[in-house]
Amino acid sequence: MRSFACMVSVLALAAAVPALAVAEPAAPAPTASAPVTPYTAAQFFETTSFSMANPDGLAFSEGRTHVLISSDKTGVFNAYALPVAGGDPVPLTASTTNATFAQSYFPDGRRVLVAADQGGNELTHIYVREIDGTLRDLTPGDKLKAGFVGFSDDGQTFWLTSNERDAQVFDLYAYDAATYERKLMFQNPGGMDVAAVSGDGRLVALTKSHTSANSDIYLADLQAGGEPYLITPHTGDVAYDVSGFGPFNATLIYTSNEDGEFAQAYAYDIADKAHNRTTQADWDVMYVSYSPNGRYRVTAVNADASTELTIEDAQNRAPVRLTGLPQGDITGVRFDPGAGLAAFTVVSDTSPADVFVADLSTGQTRRLTHALNPAIQESDLVEATIVRYPGEGGVMVPAVLYRPKGASAAHPAPAVVLVHGGPGGQTRRGYSAMVQHLVNHGYAVLGANNRGSSGYGKTFFHMDDKKHGEADLRDIVAGGDWLRAQDWVADDQVAVMGGSYGGYITAAALAFHPEKFEAGIDIFGVTNWVRTLQSIPAWWGAQRVALYDEMGDPAVDAERHRAISPLFHADKIRRPLLVVQGANDPRVLQVESDELVEKVRANNVPVEYVVFPDEGHGFQRRENRVTAQEAYLAFLNRYVRKAN
Repeated sequence: MRSFACMVSVLALAAAVPALAVAEPAAPAPTASAPVTPYTAAQFFETTSFSMANPDGLAFSEGRTHVLISSDKTGVFNAYALPVAGGDPVPLTASTTNATFAQSYFPDGRRVLVAADQGGNELTHIYVREIDGTLRDLTPGDKLKAGFVGFSDDGQTFWLTSNERDAQVFDLYAYDAATYERKLMFQNPGGMDVAAVSGDGRLVALTKSHTSANSDIYLADLQAGGEPYLITPHTGDVAYDVSGFGPFNATLIYTSNEDGEFAQAYAYDIADKAHNRTTQADWDVMYVSYSPNGRYRVTAVNADASTELTIEDAQNRAPVRLTGLPQGDITGVRFDPGAGLAAFTVVSDTSPADVFVADLSTGQTRRLTHALNPAIQESDLVEATIVRYPGEGGVMVPAVLYRPKGASAAHPAPAVVLVHGGPGGQTRRGYSAMVQHLVNHGYAVLGANNRGSSGYGKTFFHMDDKKHGEADLRDIVAGGDWLRAQDWVADDQVAVMGGSYGGYITAAALAFHPEKFEAGIDIFGVTNWVRTLQSIPAWWGAQRVALYDEMGDPAVDAERHRAISPLFHADKIRRPLLVVQGANDPRVLQVESDELVEKVRANNVPVEYVVFPDEGHGFQRRENRVTAQEAYLAFLNRYVRKAN
């Protein structure tokens, strides 16, 4: 479990460490000085978010007339059926409180599975939306967490995971698609995560994390007793992650960095037990998937903070040429059962994700949504530039830079170093209403990928292991120095901000480098590592070993954890601080923010504090995102730009 921002299997994402070798590029040239219309936070968040249904689900309705999506069209995420022929999304759920996300159509194309937690507590339940519109909880219980795994090839069964038996372990259950009668399909022995089930229901793929750099894949044959057996014997540190079963359940597709710095894709032949490498990418392969009939193969590569996705004929590897698409990254490809149609999203720095559908026989595409608020002119938004700057010890740090229009030596801009979550996350290109709003109001934003970030090689990825709050923090400080060295940046108006682990780095920067930034914005950041590592949610059980390997075991390393925790050094913070927190956050408890705010206020330092009672680790409700965004800009204007 490498990331606090999004809990994923440990995958030592790889690269030949370009971050250690690439020379620093020139800063981007100033953009045209045409007047830019300023927009409010509310206008930016009136942009509608669209996302595809669960990748393991069925995305098309009966007759291929609708595509299953999630959207915050009403301000709260709900499930929708999007007409393939064009038209408004048809609401399938109508929650006004809890974010509800589409998982899968049933094979009959009329019922739908959705997922929702309670106020951001991450205790997700799976519901069926019946034909009459009513919702039925298939995983009732107070303290359990459930997940959708997939449907069987014949459509008669679907599979869910749940930790109801043991809070630290997720077992696999089979549900009858007609009656919802369920039975325990695989009892997890512990220390493993269910990753995939073969379409015939015979095999269960499992991942097991040993450390943050070392993992394995097991298979359990349910027709032969169900005892997991290892399929990835190896020596040394190698990371493996399951993509899913291949066509006709003949192979298991996975990614691994066993052959070098980059994660590549491999196919494990179930019958002859042979492993075959199937990609030759220059960056990390994120995943490989197939259309239901096995005709098409999708490969996604994390290429220097962008997604390079290809759809190709699985037999002859001929690429599918799609026409009529805007510039941007294709993500979330979903096929209809016959693989005649594909639905997906396209996203760019200046355009949020929109849903498209493609006729694969002709390559022609149709746009189904228009996400950007029509009141906003895309020409007023800013494209990102990839830069690299020297960090601690000369290590080159990759970063995503947004330079506001009109910023120049004559008119220098205030700036923000933006720190991603994790540890081990990555700031990537793509649309961010938060970033574009700040840039629209004249702030440069440098999304730094400090050492320990994913996407730049396993060496770079593990540089911060058991060294958090040290060189990775100094990489962020160096990002501020790099900004100040640009003649178009106001060198006395540079702030730092981030969420989750990025919130920790923000508070740490103010505590351990108190003169380096004019102000900081800590968004649900860890302030007391001793408590955070001791209060890990029970359902992280299978990943706890890997997390402790990376961060250190609190039973052994508490002294070091205390030394890097901003809470115990809050007396050193002398610059203004804004803290934003969700009351239901199960990862970074509200008390972390409460205590930091109290201690910094005791320094007679300006502190602003925003708590959302109905949010968790991330803000799902549009009104809360607007409130938070307004707070960010007002705080920066007050203490960084120093506007009246």
